[in-house]
Amino acid sequence: MDYILDTLNNLWHQTAFVSLGWGNYLMIAVACLFLYLAIKKGYEPLLLVPIAFGMLLVNIYPDIMADGSEGTEGLFHFFFRLDEWSILPSLIFLGVGAMTDFGPLIANPKSFLLGAAAQFGIFTAYLLAIGMDAVFPVLDFNDKAAAAISIIGGADGPTSIFLAGKLGQTALLGPIAVAAYSYMSLVPIIQPPIMKLLTTEKERKVKMEQLRPVSRLEKILFPIIVTIVVVMILPTTAPLVGMLMLGNLFRECGVVKQLADTASNALMYIVVILLGTSVGATTSAEAFLKPTTIAIVILGLVAFAVGTAAGVLFGKLMCWATKGKVNPLIGSAGVSAVPMAARVSQKVGSEADPTNFLLMHAMGPNVAGVIGTAVAAGVFMAIFGV
Repeated sequence: MDYILDTLNNLWHQTAFVSLGWGNYLMIAVACLFLYLAIKKGYEPLLLVPIAFGMLLVNIYPDIMADGSEGTEGLFHFFFRLDEWSILPSLIFLGVGAMTDFGPLIANPKSFLLGAAAQFGIFTAYLLAIGMDAVFPVLDFNDKAAAAISIIGGADGPTSIFLAGKLGQTALLGPIAVAAYSYMSLVPIIQPPIMKLLTTEKERKVKMEQLRPVSRLEKILFPIIVTIVVVMILPTTAPLVGMLMLGNLFRECGVVKQLADTASNALMYIVVILLGTSVGATTSAEAFLKPTTIAIVILGLVAFAVGTAAGVLFGKLMCWATKGKVNPLIGSAGVSAVPMAARVSQKVGSEADPTNFLLMHAMGPNVAGVIGTAVAAGVFMAIFGV
């Protein structure tokens, strides 16, 4: 009888119920909420499903993210090493480039200005993070931490991970990545109220002229020229901008269809699985439920909101300067959440006028925002001599 009781007792102590605290249960609930938003509401399921499942697993079985210092290294920590080494973010950019048509940006180069304006949120968050550290020293946000956090404002998860790794802020990588990917997924909820607040109904109804046709030669030259110009000015952007433009060259040159298909499909989705689960696995209760996490989430939201507002306001300026030829709504797409932000511009515009088609016009600032966020990361790396 004692043997049976001892066996049952041992089995009980092997279950997760014994070791889990309230924080783990809270994070499990958050993971389930993310899965609900992804599956039921359709909020960027390709991102949220692997992130949420990684979050779920690490809070039930923390050893799946063990770093190996006390024994066996956990499965997800092997994936996480690829994040730290900036391999997965760079491969994501390769896939994004292979999936993206830069034609709208080439046809309307003024879109670069809208993409640049939306990066204002990044530098606003940088200053706010430094200010918060002065007011709340417990946060311990140094200049590099502030820079890594601020990139959340671009709604660009891969760039956020890339910069955090390069600046040596791996301790903050989990909250930064989760905040960035969460805001990418929640673009349809966060952006519309800001867009409607800053524009009039008349402005939202502005119809833009059809974009000019872009030649194949222009599409081939674009990634080559952008790589040369940007990387010559900011060499540290080479991994992100270089891979983004390489993927786009695969797409546009027409002679490596197999590479373009692989980069935009099989490779892209494999990388998303590895990146998503490893990012989610950084959100154990012990690592995530801290004052710094709350501060990062708040700063990220402020940065994203300011970036959206800056893009819309610059769009209003361009609308005035062109005597009503630019719809200010496309400015909100200057954040680099591709193509979600462009779809939101289209949705808000069509609510004001169902015959208004803004998607292709919004794609210009949207892809410009991808380049802009990578450049902003390069600026920070140059400032800190990385």
